[in-house]
Amino acid sequence: MNAAPHSRTLILGIDTSCDDTGVGVVELAGGRVRVLANRVWSQTVHAQYGGVMPELASREHVERIDAVMADALAEAGVTVDELGAVAATSGPGLVGALLVGLMYGKGVAQALGVPFHATHHLEGHIFAAASEAELAPPFLALVVSGGHTHLFDVPREGEYVLVGATKDDAAGEAFDKIARLSGLGYPGGPAIAEAALTGNADAVPFKEPLQGQKGFDFSFSGLKTAALLAHRAGASAPDLAASFQKAAVHTLVKTTRRAAEATGRDTVVVSGGVAANRALREAFAGTGLRVVFPGRGLNTDNGAMIALAGAAAITAGRAPGTLAEGAEAYAPLAALAPQA
Repeated sequence: MNAAPHSRTLILGIDTSCDDTGVGVVELAGGRVRVLANRVWSQTVHAQYGGVMPELASREHVERIDAVMADALAEAGVTVDELGAVAATSGPGLVGALLVGLMYGKGVAQALGVPFHATHHLEGHIFAAASEAELAPPFLALVVSGGHTHLFDVPREGEYVLVGATKDDAAGEAFDKIARLSGLGYPGGPAIAEAALTGNADAVPFKEPLQGQKGFDFSFSGLKTAALLAHRAGASAPDLAASFQKAAVHTLVKTTRRAAEATGRDTVVVSGGVAANRALREAFAGTGLRVVFPGRGLNTDNGAMIALAGAAAITAGRAPGTLAEGAEAYAPLAALAPQA
């Protein structure tokens, strides 16, 4: 059943898909959504390994989720008894980490007797942009993060067509690996962006990936290899960062723009951790498209985006899930559309 036009529902969102413990609260009222709270505990234990250690991530979620939940409710100024629905990420992600938030969310929903929505992580990223603008299909959605580089066409509510994806590394993964190679630290996205400010973006002549392709896929392994060779040849960290960022931004924007022209879409949602990159935002601003980015704090993994996806499901009248739904490490949001 669709949400009543003037009703008010408070939705709790939980995301523990990787190394961030996220809990958010969203208000759905009169068909509009408003983020009341978004609290995230970002795990730092993984920095010494240069990547996420799954078992450590699960333990950190268990230890922190109660406190993050309490902080989110306090920020929203509500009590747990006021919640009208719960949404939690069911996949994709690290299974052990996913189970922490999924079981926690189920417990809250069962204790309160409210609907529970098992939510797809990528749908959460897409609807993170609903914090900034009303999202009504049709539109394109580029989800670009450490684990994902996917381009979806969204022709109708709840329908996703994968028109392009990375053939190898995700964009954010490439940022992380090149930052590590250059000694810039982890996570790589902010480190690369900071170093690029003082670098020469034309110092390393990266070749454009997948030139001449008919489809809308992405590839970053070639850029990664070229960065390794440039590093061995003596390229400075700032120059390497600036040149790689320029090449990565170019391929993301060019491919998305071609897809928009092919599908006739004039609105593009760009979300995920890499969407916080200033150079990427500036490049998209010059495309002539209506480009919607998530609000502050909603680019990386968080609970508010899951609550926003839950609000979209409620508004559309989608039936809630059951307490029997499990975590899925591999959970495609859509199958790849056939290329002409």
